[in-house]
Amino acid sequence: MALASTSTASSAPLEDLQSLAGTWVMDSAYEIRPDGTRTTNYGEHPQGLLMVDAAGRYNMQIFRVDRPVFAGGDKARGTADEYKQAVTGSSTHFGTVSIDRAKHQLVFEVQAASFPNWEGKRQVRDYSFQNGLLSYAVPASASSSGIVAYSVWRRTSR
Repeated sequence: MALASTSTASSAPLEDLQSLAGTWVMDSAYEIRPDGTRTTNYGEHPQGLLMVDAAGRYNMQIFRVDRPVFAGGDKARGTADEYKQAVTGSSTHFGTVSIDRAKHQLVFEVQAASFPNWEGKRQVRDYSFQNGLLSYAVPASASSSGIVAYSVWRRTSR
C-alpha cells in the first residue's frame, strides 16, 4: 500500500501531509471523555515511536513512562495489578497505513496489535497536520468506552 494520497482534494490545506514516511516521536497523547473532561491515559509525557517506510508499512509503540516494574522481576509471574498496568500503559501495533487527504483521514490496516481486538481490522482516523505536528483522533468506537483518544507526533527523519 503506497503512502500517496488515496484521493485528491481540490482545496488542499496550506500545510498538507504528503507522506507519512519517516520516523515520528510522540509529542503528546490525551483522551477526551464523553463528559468533555481531558485525561492522560499514558501520563503527561508519554514515549512513543511511529516508523513508516516508503511502502506504507508502519510500526507504532506508545508507553506510559511511569509504569511500575514487576516486583518479582519475571513477566510470567506478575500480579494482577502489574499485568493491568503493563497492558493499559502501552499500545503497540503494526501493519500498513495510507492517507486519504480528501477526507482528511489516515487509514491503518492493523496486522497485529497489543490489543487483539484490533488485529485484522481497519482503523480510520481523522487527522490534522499543523506546524509540523501530526495529530489524529482514535474514535470512541475503537475503545468501546466513549472516550476519544488523540495522538500527536513530530517527525524526526524521513
